[in-house]
Amino acid sequence: MADALERALARHPVAMSAVPRAEAADALVEAAESLTPRPLSASLATLNDRLGANRGSQEWELELAAPLWLPRQQNAQKALGASTREEVRAGQRALRLQLAGELREAWWAVAAARNGEQLAERRARTAASLEADVIRRSKAGELARVDANLASSERLDAQASLATAHSERLQAEEAFRALSAMDAPETLIPEGVAVLDAASPADHPQIAADLAAVQLARDRLAVADAAQREAPELALRVVRERGARGESYASALGLKLTIPFSLGPRARQESAAARAELAQAEGQVALQERKLLQETGKARRELATGQKQLQLARERLALSTDTQVLAEKSFSLGESDLPALL
Repeated sequence: MADALERALARHPVAMSAVPRAEAADALVEAAESLTPRPLSASLATLNDRLGANRGSQEWELELAAPLWLPRQQNAQKALGASTREEVRAGQRALRLQLAGELREAWWAVAAARNGEQLAERRARTAASLEADVIRRSKAGELARVDANLASSERLDAQASLATAHSERLQAEEAFRALSAMDAPETLIPEGVAVLDAASPADHPQIAADLAAVQLARDRLAVADAAQREAPELALRVVRERGARGESYASALGLKLTIPFSLGPRARQESAAARAELAQAEGQVALQERKLLQETGKARRELATGQKQLQLARERLALSTDTQVLAEKSFSLGESDLPALL
């Protein structure tokens, strides 16, 4: 099943997006570790009096601007990048567990369909053999013609059941093939019964993925709270100018600090959206924990019931086999009629 699981992962849309999402998380971390929140920018401006006095006045200004991190913004961005990477990894582990469960269910459906087809084939062979024997005895005058008709009807019913079982087996195998892009194996390696420790539900991959989503939402909220305004900007200005034609250029050097005001409604909207995402993620964790405990209890009860039913089925099989042997012997000796055998 390991090959089937890897193939299923390779075909799943979420798994296919894992590499680009991880690259995006790495880029986010790299950006958070840079000296500035945004790239540097340069601007060049010129001013002259050609449309006015036209005395040859000329001014050139070169400005190199660097955005500055807001307080707590850089650390919040780093934490967001790290939690994004962890959310991607946790999501992949949860997806792997989910697909493993789907593959097991699909294989057991195939196994059940194959077993059903084998039983139907055995019934069809038995019915055909019985029909031939009854027809022979009917021609010899030992059995009535109605018994031959009953045997033929039983053979037709068995063939119809075989056709249905064959179709169900093909459908189950096709479902497994669609999930894993390979044929279902003939057998599975026996596995022990997994026991979930109710005291540590965070060990479950799905809960771990939901907890990673909670941390991601918290870090997004921290980024939104730390960025209530655009980043301030510090610029280095170099100015060269002359008053008139023929004069020498004079140079000046200066600094400019730009501090934007608060974003207002936009900042509140981003913070509110981040808080809503956090509340939803926390609610999802609580929901998954309750669901996990419920499914664990259900699985344990079904396991106990299945083991009991298996024991009872073995006892019924032994009784049914003995009864069938006695019925066939009684019919062959003429002690019972065909309806009793059927």
